[in-house]
Amino acid sequence: MFTGIVETMGSVKEFLENDPSDIGGYGSTMVIENASEILGDVHLGDSIAVNGVCLTVTDFSSNSFKVGVAPETLRRTNLGGLNPGDKVNLERAVAGHVRFGGHFVQGHIDTTAEILSVTPDGNAKTFWFKPRDSSLLRFIVEKGFIAVDGASLTVIDVDEEVKMGFSVMLISYTQEKIVTASKIVGETVNIEVDLMGKLLEKQVTRQIDNQLAHELDSKMQSMVEKAVASYMKKN
Repeated sequence: MFTGIVETMGSVKEFLENDPSDIGGYGSTMVIENASEILGDVHLGDSIAVNGVCLTVTDFSSNSFKVGVAPETLRRTNLGGLNPGDKVNLERAVAGHVRFGGHFVQGHIDTTAEILSVTPDGNAKTFWFKPRDSSLLRFIVEKGFIAVDGASLTVIDVDEEVKMGFSVMLISYTQEKIVTASKIVGETVNIEVDLMGKLLEKQVTRQIDNQLAHELDSKMQSMVEKAVASYMKKN
């Protein structure tokens, strides 16, 4: 579990596809460097979010760490498009003493989104994103939480009719701390919608289904009772 508060930006040192030496088997291997700020207490098997993707540390030094990237992760995220030198957002998994400044972020990416526009607003920037999976827009609400490349941000607006996307605003401080600020129109970001929305939908859907099933059972029982009563009256 993560907070969506990016701790530092590292850089991709290597991205090796189909490396059989990786602990994950024949998945790809990525090495992230310039990450000393978060490696002082690292252990093998720890989780680190890389651009919002929860990955497992399989090797590390004082400045860099190695992770395996499964094929499913490459299909669902933008990690496969990274090149040596590209910067990435980094966050360690939540510890008991951490102040929870963001929101509950699992590090399980729902989809990627394309940057539709970047508009300056004073010293801030407004980004519009179009999710690859438009059905996820039902979980994105104005003033709600969204994780963009692992950074916890507030949704400014949602347009499900024309743009089929949503917007966020990055203040100047945030622009200095996350990779998204330097991205341009046409590039992609990793998106994780608020877990609470998905849980709420599941519970409401289950409750409605149970209620409908109960009503159907009640109607069937009533019909059977009437049929039996009618039969008994005739005989």
